Amino acid sequence: MKNFIIALKLVVLMTILLGIVYPLVITGITRAIFPHKTNGSLLTMNGKVIGSALIGQKFESQRYFWSRPSAVDYNPLPSGGSNLGPTSADLEKHITQRRSMLFAANGMSEGTIIPPDLLFASASGLDPHISPEAARFQVNRIVRERGFDRNGENELYKLIDRHVEPRALQLLGEPRVNVLKLNLSLDSLGAKLERK
Repeated sequence: MKNFIIALKLVVLMTILLGIVYPLVITGITRAIFPHKTNGSLLTMNGKVIGSALIGQKFESQRYFWSRPSAVDYNPLPSGGSNLGPTSADLEKHITQRRSMLFAANGMSEGTIIPPDLLFASASGLDPHISPEAARFQVNRIVRERGFDRNGENELYKLIDRHVEPRALQLLGEPRVNVLKLNLSLDSLGAKLERK
């Protein structure tokens, strides 16, 4: 019985220490050092939360940059890919549909190379980034839809370049552009060009 009491006390002590005290201390430290990140990297506009920089969103308007396709329609609850293999007829059908839609929407000819991240869904279905090439691929459509002149088009390319995030630690991953952040800046650019 003596050993049982000692073991029970140890379980209670470790539960309090590692289940309550440690998480509270770590949460407090991270909130003090990285407040934006620990709260979900939320982005706001006019005091209202409009999304997270970490989760992809669906943009359907021709006036905005489109995100990478999502097999879960950008729903974070059942996140995941389609699990369609390279020999899947369904995957081929989806790619063909996306290719045709991108050619038509962006006014491109059939021979134009489409960046792969605009054709293939990400593994999570929630990727918030596209490649700089995928962003540049969409410029003609946005210029047309927003009525930008040649100067506006140049400003749009500069805007993309300003939003390119480098490889992590200059080593991991590829350069990328956060679509939500880019579209927020696009609205600001559009308002600025319309005032001129």
